Amino acid sequence: MPNDNRIRRQTEGHNWLSILWIPIIFSSATFGLYLLSMGFNYEEDGESFQPNFPTSIEDISEMSKFLILMKTHHLGYLLLVFCAGYIYKQTFAIPGSVFLNLLAGALFGPFYGFPLVCCLTASGATLCYLLSKNFGKPFIMKYFPDKMMLFQDKVQQNKDGLFFFLLFLRLFPMSPSWFMNMVAPIVGIPIHLFFLSVLIGLMPYNFICVQTGSVLSQITSVSDIFTVWTLLKMLMVALAALLPGIGIKWFHFKTD
Repeated sequence: MPNDNRIRRQTEGHNWLSILWIPIIFSSATFGLYLLSMGFNYEEDGESFQPNFPTSIEDISEMSKFLILMKTHHLGYLLLVFCAGYIYKQTFAIPGSVFLNLLAGALFGPFYGFPLVCCLTASGATLCYLLSKNFGKPFIMKYFPDKMMLFQDKVQQNKDGLFFFLLFLRLFPMSPSWFMNMVAPIVGIPIHLFFLSVLIGLMPYNFICVQTGSVLSQITSVSDIFTVWTLLKMLMVALAALLPGIGIKWFHFKTD
């Protein structure tokens, strides 16, 4: 089949041993994060707090009580650990960014929390991009060949308005961000366009989460954040971002 031959040609010359660097890097990053968080133990009124990644609204509510108190005495250290944990999750495509965004809203408020998570999201996604570019190509091509080829074809079809296409994908609420982060370098998306599309494209999502986190007591589950109306508004913004790319493509078609 043509697609199989195309993939086989691309994988030639790529050393599968390079993928062994991923668990080494992951283990090193995990150990480093563990060492960084060792000084995170905090005690208030006889109750102690141990850091961990939140996995539910209840976790965030419980964590925020201690962290808000800790912030008054150890703001710099708290910020450092939060940034390291956020980038760690993004770099290795670990689910749960919504909970860290909520926590950012609860700890830092929308004014500081929103730009913070936007920068962390783009930075972590770019590290994932670089990790995939240098070590993950054989893995992606072996286990996601069809999805990769489909995405590569879409990128080629929208090369004249590539940034707006990438922006649309990031704004679209159902896009698999983890997959796009890993496959982007393999299909030839430039790193500067990738970074900007993540930074700008995930702003609505990040803002909704951070804003909601600032009023954490009013929510009980993730479904309270992403209502049908909220998702529809995000979809409309995504479609609006696609319009300039369509216009550029139409202009090139008319001038050819």
